[in-house]
Amino acid sequence: MHPSVLAPRTYEPDRSAQHIADEKAAPPCPQVILSFDVEEHHRIEAAAGIDIHPSSKAHHDGRVEPATRWLLEQLAETSIQATFFIVGEYAQRNPGLVRTIHSDGHEIASHGWDHCRVLAMTPAAFRQDVRQSKDALEQIIGEAVVGYRAPTFSIVRQTSWALDVLAELGFEYDSSIYPVRHDRYGVPAAPRQPFLAHGERHSILELPPATLRFLGMKAPMGGGGYFRLFPLLFTKWAIRQSQKQCDPGVAMLYFHPWEFDPDQPRLPLGRLNRFRTYVGIGRSRRRLSALLDKYEFARAIDVVARLGGQLRDLTSFHLSSLASQE
Repeated sequence: MHPSVLAPRTYEPDRSAQHIADEKAAPPCPQVILSFDVEEHHRIEAAAGIDIHPSSKAHHDGRVEPATRWLLEQLAETSIQATFFIVGEYAQRNPGLVRTIHSDGHEIASHGWDHCRVLAMTPAAFRQDVRQSKDALEQIIGEAVVGYRAPTFSIVRQTSWALDVLAELGFEYDSSIYPVRHDRYGVPAAPRQPFLAHGERHSILELPPATLRFLGMKAPMGGGGYFRLFPLLFTKWAIRQSQKQCDPGVAMLYFHPWEFDPDQPRLPLGRLNRFRTYVGIGRSRRRLSALLDKYEFARAIDVVARLGGQLRDLTSFHLSSLASQE
């Protein structure tokens, strides 16, 4: 089925009488969104510019599926559904894995075509990248893909135009703006909670990764290396802050399948990048299991459906205005 003939997908919660009565009786519960960025390990930003032998790339490619299937087993055991942001090029080569993820009830979302940062593309190239990824994923699962996450959270002030492209291509939400200061990404002034992100012409619902306000700073604590480096209580602290101090009380977590593959060959990285990439990787499986046992998780699209009637009440943030100030 070609994507152009797909009927737009409407995400509506169960509207039974009992469900409506329950909604009126109690306010929405805080939720934690669980997400995974599915990409080959050699595509990470820390390895950009490194000459990696084709045989090494093929080996890392082959390790994605076993690591992802391990994650699917853990999620099935705990009856948790998550959102998987998948690189389109990888999905096209491995459609069976994508179908399995989808058939298990997880959301399929886009992580770009070949994990190229938005900062490295023109608006036209970005549009082609995202459309190609979206089409490939939709051809595999037979339904609309409405969520996007930029590689390395690379929607920043200079790339505010990317929000317009996403809205024009029919995406319902984005999860690319990290409200922190970092040497590779981040928009420190952005809200910590779900918000309406405005580009130059359009707006889109933004679901930022979780942060921890500590000693007057916002620390990135949504997953990845921060999850592996700091004690697990910091991740739990960030979740509590998101649920209690932010409105709406939603926390977004993100991980990568390669982070749960401790026996994979190491990439030839420099000292700092090697530390960032592999710190704590031996304990990541135990830590994820601890989180899965503690929280009730949701797919991003389910939270988007829940926020549907509150969009006008969300904080608005004009990324294009920030860009024009530089």
